[in-house]
Amino acid sequence: MPRDKAILKEQLSQLTKKELTEMVLKLSAKRYNYEYLLVNFLDKDGGEQTLFEEAKEDIDLFWKKEYRGSTIQKQHVNKLNACVKRINEFTVETKNKKLEADLILYVLELQFSNKTRVFGARISGYDYKVGLLLKKLIAIVTKKLHPDYLIDYQDKINDFLFRIHKTSNRINTIKELPEAIE
Repeated sequence: MPRDKAILKEQLSQLTKKELTEMVLKLSAKRYNYEYLLVNFLDKDGGEQTLFEEAKEDIDLFWKKEYRGSTIQKQHVNKLNACVKRINEFTVETKNKKLEADLILYVLELQFSNKTRVFGARISGYDYKVGLLLKKLIAIVTKKLHPDYLIDYQDKINDFLFRIHKTSNRINTIKELPEAIE
């Protein structure tokens, strides 16, 4: 049911400043509301960067946390799922594709800092998940960002592509990834 903004505006104008402050504080207890307020009203210039740093800290916590799984690959899949979920939460309010690409790159750097024997397991789905994340990064860098940014990401992406093709080229998603981006 659509809300009538004129009625809402009239009702809000009748509230005192103290009541409005309490209402905003209560609403900002929810993360999405807080992020919206931060990016659109409280810190228009640095709000997205603040949210980026918070997301990066959360990803670091996920990386240190122990996850359940019968194999190390399944544990890493759960860890990667938590990181991807946090990236998606970050992109709800921030439409900055550069910061999204930086977060994805950060997660991929953590994944590829593992020993390469983590890749190549037949049933874990880990290679597939990393491949999807790499595919998303390539799409953002090549299609959504200005071509000048390609230089910043190219070497790291090509290194990731080389390493993942070397260890797990049996998965169709990974086979479909380019050998390198130019």
